[in-house]
This record gives sequence, C-alpha cells and structure tokens, in this order.
Amino acid sequence: MNHIPQHTLEFLRDSAPFDSLNEQEINVLAQSITVAYFSQEDVTGILKQQQGALFLIYNGQYSVQDSAEAERHVSDGDYFGCDNLWQKQPNEITVKVDSPGLVYCIPKKGFAQCAENHPSIEIFFRNYTSEQIYTEQVDDSKSMWLYKPIREVISDGVVSEDIHSSILQGVQKMSHSSVSSLVITDKQTLVGILTDRDIRNRVVAQQTDVNLSVSEIMTRDPVKINDQRTLFDALCMMTEHNVHHLPVVDKNTGVPLGMLTASDMIRHQRGNVLFVINELTKAPSLYDLTRLSWQLPHYFSKHAKRLGDFDIAGKVLSQATDIMTRKLIGFFQQQHGEAPLAFCWLVYGSQAREDQTMGSDQDNGMLFSTEPNPEQAQYFADMAEYVCRGLDKCGIKLCTGNIMASNPELRLSVEQAVAQAESWVREPSPQAILNCNIFLDVRAVAGSRFLLNQLHTERKELLKQSRFIAALTRHASEGHVPLSMFQKFVYKKGLGKKDCIDLKNSGVAIINNLVRIYSLANGLTMPSIPHRLDVLLTHSGLSSKDVKNLRDIWLLFNRLRWRHQIQNKVTDNYVSISDLSSIEKYQLKEAMRVIRRTQQAAVFKFAGGLG
Repeated sequence: MNHIPQHTLEFLRDSAPFDSLNEQEINVLAQSITVAYFSQEDVTGILKQQQGALFLIYNGQYSVQDSAEAERHVSDGDYFGCDNLWQKQPNEITVKVDSPGLVYCIPKKGFAQCAENHPSIEIFFRNYTSEQIYTEQVDDSKSMWLYKPIREVISDGVVSEDIHSSILQGVQKMSHSSVSSLVITDKQTLVGILTDRDIRNRVVAQQTDVNLSVSEIMTRDPVKINDQRTLFDALCMMTEHNVHHLPVVDKNTGVPLGMLTASDMIRHQRGNVLFVINELTKAPSLYDLTRLSWQLPHYFSKHAKRLGDFDIAGKVLSQATDIMTRKLIGFFQQQHGEAPLAFCWLVYGSQAREDQTMGSDQDNGMLFSTEPNPEQAQYFADMAEYVCRGLDKCGIKLCTGNIMASNPELRLSVEQAVAQAESWVREPSPQAILNCNIFLDVRAVAGSRFLLNQLHTERKELLKQSRFIAALTRHASEGHVPLSMFQKFVYKKGLGKKDCIDLKNSGVAIINNLVRIYSLANGLTMPSIPHRLDVLLTHSGLSSKDVKNLRDIWLLFNRLRWRHQIQNKVTDNYVSISDLSSIEKYQLKEAMRVIRRTQQAAVFKFAGGLG
C-alpha cells in the first residue's frame, strides 16, 4: 500500500459527505486521489489531465465555471466539477486562480466506488450545484409531525348528523361508523358534538327518551380548530380546554371536515412534549405558575437530544408563554373584575412566529375596540403591568426595547393602529421599518381575536403598496450573511471564541424579513414562517425550490441555535463553527449562499434592483 499523508486522511474525514466512510473506505479513496498545486500557469494543464474528476479544494481561492451556471467563487472545503460525475462527455471547466493552493483531484472511478456503497454521497453531489439545501436530518426528524397541517392527517369524510335527528339515529350512526363522537350540524354549520360520554351521562344515566332530538343532549358550541392549524396546535388546545374530541372545520367556510380525538393524538404523537404545558394550564396561582415555568429549561435540557427535537422546541416554548399570558390575565381579572372594554392581547416577534428560544424576551401589546376613557385606560395599564411583570417572574424577561403592553404606546384602538400603519407607509423611515419588522409578525393570544382580524382587514391593502414594499426590501438587503466572496465564514469579533457567527441576526432575521416581504405583497397575515412558506407555494413570487430551501434553512438555523443554547447553557445565538459537524458546515455555507441569492432576487422584484 502506498504511503498516504496523514493530513490527507484527516481532511477527507472532515469533508462532507466523505466523513460517512469507514477507515478502510477512506484509505481506498485517498489512494486514488491526485493532489495538485493550482497556480495560474499550471491550472489549464491539470484540468486537461484530470478530465471528468471531482475537485476538492484543500486551500486557495478560485473563480470557477464548471457548468451552464454563472461563475462561482470557491475556496477551502468547496467542490467543483460535480456535474461531470454523471456525464459521458464532461463539461469544460475554466478556473481563474485568485490565490494558489492545493486541490484534491478525485477520479470518477474512485468516486463511483464510494457512491455505490453509500447512496447518500451520490444524493449529496447531485444536489450540490442545484441550490437545494437537502438535509437528511430534516427529512428524518421524529418531531416534524408536529408541523403537519391537520388537513393532512384527518380521514376523508366527516361523520355527522343533522340537529333535528333523534338521539337513536345519532347513536346508530356512531355504531355503524365505529366512532366515539359525532359532529352535529345545522345546514352544514357546526353546532355541537355528541360523544360516548354524552350518551352515558345524559341518556343512559338519566334514562332519556332516545326519540328526542339529538340537540337535547349534545355538547353545544364545542371548541374547534381549523384545518390549516397543526397537530401541535390541536394538542395544546385539547390540553388547555381539557377536551378529548376536537372538531376540525374548513378555515374559509367553517364547514366541518372531521374530528380529532385523544386516541388520534396518541397515535400521531412520538414523544411526550406536553406534560409541562398540561401542568401550566392547571396552575391555580401566580406562585404555582412561576414554579412550573422554571421547569421549562430543565425539560428542554433533559428531553431535547436529537436535532429533530429542536424543530418543535420553539413552538412548545411559545405555546407555554401563551398559556402563561392567559393565566396571568385570568389571575388579574379574578382580583379586579372583567375588562370594561373589548380588548385583544397581542404578541409580536418570536412568540407570534412561535420560534422562541431560551434567550427570547417579551414582545407584546394590546388592541381595543375603541379608545379607552381614563378609568378604562387605568384598568388596562394595571393589567399590562401585572402580566408583563408576571411573565418576567416566569422567565420570559422584560424587553429592553420596551416593546411591551406596559408601554402605553403599545395599547391602541383598532383605529389608532390603522393610523399608525398609514404613517409607516406614508413615510417609511428607518424607525418605521423597524416598527414594521416588529409589529407585522403578530398573533392574538387572549381577549377578542376579532379585533386583530379587523385590524388585518383594514390595513391589508395599505401594506401591499409597492413603494412601501420596496422600502422594506431595500432595508432587508442591508442584512449580510457572514460569508466572504470566496465562501469563507466571516466571524463575529469580540467574543470568547474566535470562530462564531450570529445565527439570529445574520441568518434567521434575514429569512424572517424576506418571508415577511413576500407575505405582505401577497396579503398574507399569519405570522408563522413555516405556515407562510406553505401558503406562498400557491402564490406568485417565489418558486417551489426557493420555498423549500427557505423552509429547510430556517429549520436548520433554529436547530443549531437551540442546540447551542441547551448544550452550552447560554441564551445567545453565537454558534461556533468548530462545534459543527462537516455536513452541518457544508449545509450552513450553502444556506448562506441561498439567502444571499434570495435577497438579490427580492431586490430586483420589489425594489427595481436598487438595494
């Protein structure tokens, strides 16, 4: 066996996807490799000698054109010549040497031997130049089911009975269909449900005449959920309201589509992620709520082990914060009485998007049906102060920027909120755009949700104005991914470690801004990034490949920063590159490239190419 330099073996072991090979396979591959020094004088001759090879850069910087695509700038750890692995007649490769260095030339035969035993290696290189952020972990995640829309898991056809039918007819329908519950309708509108428990307690136990109308014993106006919400939303709703049957209705028409039951949830659930939430819903006092809330960090540290577990960590934390908020409002009203005016408690930013992390602070406000008088205003000021301070005690820290309902500027009537939006559009100053990026990711968690719907309706067309969208786009283009022209990571200075990047501000926030722009342009108001991207698949402006890439990148970034926070017991988002596996480094670099390209596309689409 020929002697193989140790640095060659180590470099291959650290280079995705060859890091999946065993020691024997690494040695066989290394023996087939030619190491060439690429200088501008020698590069043409080397490329001619190595036709059809795959090139892996050990060091140096190069400008490469190896396909019909535009010239690429590449450096340490990058590949080129990938397309030639599949072609009988290889493409001509041109390389401009910006900084000379060593390049590993992997012959087609040596590559084929690896790919034959490891199909994932072939998948990796087929996707390498297609700008598809393929991640095996995303596809295999055991927690991704929680993101599934309910419409994908309910069975076809709803088992229902008309409100004028008799109890006997309803029971017979349940027996014939082998179901434990029945949707009761009046002219295709959901008016109630009939369950096994209703039959036991209201018919059998009370010896009720089975010829009476089913309306006599049904559960009226049941808690329901629309088909575009997720399984996790359904789990939280069933837990909070202590129900075992949850009717599913069409989001747009309200027509019943099916029923989710507790047994359905057990079948779909692959891990118990709700016990903390279940306990929070039962908390009888602020003391108990505070005590339970501080179990959340310990819960994540103990149970979140796989990358896929982090996909739902932000959603779990956001749902828990929602419940804490509603409990605190309830505690306040027990002491001070019901609200004197219709109101809606709003949450912004990460809580609205349901992507909170352990370092997220509060972003909330209040919306009123009309402007409160002084006495009403004092009631809501006291409520806001109590809730915000209570959330702080529960570990959801106060916002340093004062984006909280305790700030009187964030307690507005619908009319005032519309006027505020008009001022943003009329004069999109840097402060106005900052406000938009905070306040346009919004969700209602308590009170009259109708008020937020009214606000969305009244400012929908306003926020679609092209001049305003252009201003948001130009601002979004100012965010830079931490990647140099030659695809090297640019590290944040002044930190303990020298190889850290800020995954929040230099990654997640840029995606959030881009997706928000496309959502506004298409009149979408839902705050969740995965939900927005799902809907954008059917709207103009983003290709299906772009949508899939952004979704996978967003999930990847959130996984990495959650893992960083849990493993290092910190609340920042400064992820160290040296802590990542070789495949994660590759995915991160590719993700940064896609974000940069998507930024440029948005500038051309919405801002006339002027960033």
